[in-house]
Amino acid sequence: MPVTSPERLLHSIQQTRAFAALLVVALCTGAVAQQLPNIVIIYADDLGYGDLSAYNPDAAYETPRLDRMAAEGIRFVDAHSPSTICSPSRYGLYSGQQVCRTGRGSRAFEGPGGPSYLAPGGMTIADMVKRQGYRTGVFGKWHVGLTWYDASGARLGGGFKNALLIDYAKSTPLEDGPNARGFDESYITPNCPTTDPLYVYIENGMVPAPASRRHKRDELPNPGGKWRWDNDEGWMSPGYRFVDADLLFHEKTIEFITSHRKEHPDEPFFVVFSTQISHAPVLPAKEFAGKSGAGPRGDFVQELDVLTGRLLDALDELGIDEDTLVLFNSDNGPETVHTDWMRQDHEHDAAGGLRGMKRDGWEGGHRVPFIARWPGRIPAGQVSTQMTNTTDLFATVASVVGFALPGDVAVDSFDMLPAMLGTRDDSDPIRPHMLTQSFRAEFQLRQGDWKYLDHVGSGGNDYTRNTMKRYALPETAPEATGQLFNLAADPGERTNLFFEEADKRNELQALLKELTQKGGRTAPTQRKPIGIGQIPRVK
Repeated sequence: MPVTSPERLLHSIQQTRAFAALLVVALCTGAVAQQLPNIVIIYADDLGYGDLSAYNPDAAYETPRLDRMAAEGIRFVDAHSPSTICSPSRYGLYSGQQVCRTGRGSRAFEGPGGPSYLAPGGMTIADMVKRQGYRTGVFGKWHVGLTWYDASGARLGGGFKNALLIDYAKSTPLEDGPNARGFDESYITPNCPTTDPLYVYIENGMVPAPASRRHKRDELPNPGGKWRWDNDEGWMSPGYRFVDADLLFHEKTIEFITSHRKEHPDEPFFVVFSTQISHAPVLPAKEFAGKSGAGPRGDFVQELDVLTGRLLDALDELGIDEDTLVLFNSDNGPETVHTDWMRQDHEHDAAGGLRGMKRDGWEGGHRVPFIARWPGRIPAGQVSTQMTNTTDLFATVASVVGFALPGDVAVDSFDMLPAMLGTRDDSDPIRPHMLTQSFRAEFQLRQGDWKYLDHVGSGGNDYTRNTMKRYALPETAPEATGQLFNLAADPGERTNLFFEEADKRNELQALLKELTQKGGRTAPTQRKPIGIGQIPRVK
């Protein structure tokens, strides 16, 4: 039946109303997208709980810009890395999950080691923010594994010799590099930039200059006669930069931010500045050498402090300071020899009075600095005792950008935004429990003040050898197969209550089994983001 004139008029009115409604939705969505904050993650390397003067009033040097960042936002004093070594912790940052979820062992990649812990099809934090309209970048140390091929097309394993077997034409663009895992722009090193060959730069999945020259460690400075320790010889690209590696990564980060603001002023950006400070070897850039009064490592940490300050200044100069969330965190505790040398030479405790160091399941191995600053939204001057983990950055950022996380994504990530906004008191814990993993992937489980270690000893370092012997403590329950501490009463983890508190031990052992089983999780399944519309501006 043909449409009559009145019906045609009504149909036209309905179409106009529908179009207007769609236009309003589109305009509102665009307005929300423009309101979303820029997000910067500054990820330090082997920076201990006592390495910033905001956390350690007895530090042998000062870190004024990071102290100021903490004063202008929130400082968490019970924050932890997912693991006590680099690669598994970085997996936790990008995936929101413990490395046990991969079904693979815990290792730090070297040479052409891989494939990536970040499996194809899994959502990364970069994937997530891209869905909300962000442009994304990562600059610096990557170190979650990469896939490289030889001339026959066979995948290479890690190791010094295999670096010469890489067929760059077959390997690039890298199938599991940052640009295949949610990042629009990247400039990275595959492993620790100054420690583990392969020493090459990877720009947007490509290697501009293959490794063709043999690196010799004696070509580098050796500050103090010992701080070049752990610089492995291997194959490098011509012109590869060791001493000022972080100046290069900082420069690339600033370039990304400034070009983004020029070319995409209406879009928010997400960027990870992945530094290598204060990993071994300790090679502060020339302008920082000798400036701290606390030796090369003090100079190195002050370099990180200055670079953080310069990044914050750049945000201010671009007029986006109040609309940028900056998150500062570290991948694990301080290196063993570094901790020893700083204690002996400068009376500086990089572990901040905690037991253990990098690789250890004790607190010094994984309790780290965590600072959040967002002048427009996060109230200044907060110090939080909320228990948190690097994995929580995923759900927290999702909450900021209004992304509802699926149940199978970031399964170890809790939303810490209420703590940052000051809307949830520390007496009301966000996390009921927390997993960490030590060097050998052994588990530690926190529940409130209780901590259970599902192993004997440190879980990492051997305290019966060399300089480590001076930090060994008597074993109070030598027959125990695990360790149980109450951190409120015993923050130094000296008295093992494995037998004395058998009920609590059994409870935590059962909980650990539940949380770590195949398909297990620690985070809730129904996580609802707060969203920018519900985050008030700071008055």
